[in-house]
Amino acid sequence: MTNNMNHEVLHWVTLKTILEYLEKEYWFEELSQLVRINCFLVNPTINSSLKFLRKTEWARNQVQWLYVRTILENKDK
Repeated sequence: MTNNMNHEVLHWVTLKTILEYLEKEYWFEELSQLVRINCFLVNPTINSSLKFLRKTEWARNQVQWLYVRTILENKDK
């Protein structure tokens, strides 16, 4: 996928919206397997995950990538 497509899908989407979507789609248990970060594994909440992801660029990039991938996969259904 090109960077331009990533930008189009993520344009105006907040990190909170991304997390809420992914949590509904996968639940935290599956999210912790798809994106290997502790904020999804140990006492996961949207707020604690937001706090971590806002400070940690590599983790935020992985979550955004998963969001884009999930949106595109669900579009094909």
